Amino acid sequence: MVRSTRLLTWVLYLGLALYTLITFIPFTWALSASFKSLAEISSGATNFIPQNFTLDNYNQIFTQEPLFGRWLLNSVVVAVIVTVFNLLFNSMAGYALARINFPGRQWWFFLVLAVLVIPGQITLLPKFLILKSFGWLNSYQGLIVPTVVNATFIFMMRQFFLNFPKELEEAAKLDGLNRFETFFQVVLPLAKPALAAQTIFIFMGSWNEFLLPLVVMSNPEMFTLPLGLNAFRGQYVTFWNLIMAASMVFTLPALAIYAFFNRYFIQGVTFTGGK
Repeated sequence: MVRSTRLLTWVLYLGLALYTLITFIPFTWALSASFKSLAEISSGATNFIPQNFTLDNYNQIFTQEPLFGRWLLNSVVVAVIVTVFNLLFNSMAGYALARINFPGRQWWFFLVLAVLVIPGQITLLPKFLILKSFGWLNSYQGLIVPTVVNATFIFMMRQFFLNFPKELEEAAKLDGLNRFETFFQVVLPLAKPALAAQTIFIFMGSWNEFLLPLVVMSNPEMFTLPLGLNAFRGQYVTFWNLIMAASMVFTLPALAIYAFFNRYFIQGVTFTGGK
């Protein structure tokens, strides 16, 4: 029995290692291609080690592409603000649905569930028309306001707070804290695992967003990085070397966010609701 369990474990590890290798190969090739010339990439060679290693691609996107820095700034501003507002609003909404008895609470919960089944592509045209009527096209608020709440994470936070120990809230009430003080001083600090998971998914979703900027932005100065990468695609020539270099720069913030919040994210898997 022990031997068969050990064998099954080794098979599982081998499968996971193989899957990791398969998914890591495209990223490795992209990283390698960012140090190659366009001619070497266009030759069709699949070598992972550049024949003529060069940093010209990175130098070119930062020094010869005048809008690359602006695209990077736009992505950072939008992703950070969207993440902060989502953490606040989704957590407050989830806590209200889980803990506060107010008229229509069940109806609001069903509305959140209904939003979950609507594909985001369907709402692109209404978003465009509403933002146009507000005069918010080609603006930061045009990208930020439609995404400051997320039904998926409202539901997630509600489920988290349903399992949160009421004894902590009752103790806070005995200490004289009101509802808002209890939420911000007691409940939210203990929700770090759920907040970390939310941060990772929301930041990466906003950072990689392409469709909404494509619909809202027409001024190149307001492009985010995913949209700006299209500037390296010409009618007859696609500068794959520059695209690969820009993609590597684009990947770094997402990797940093995941690495920083990873330990909290893992805690969220086994979090039991108390300390």
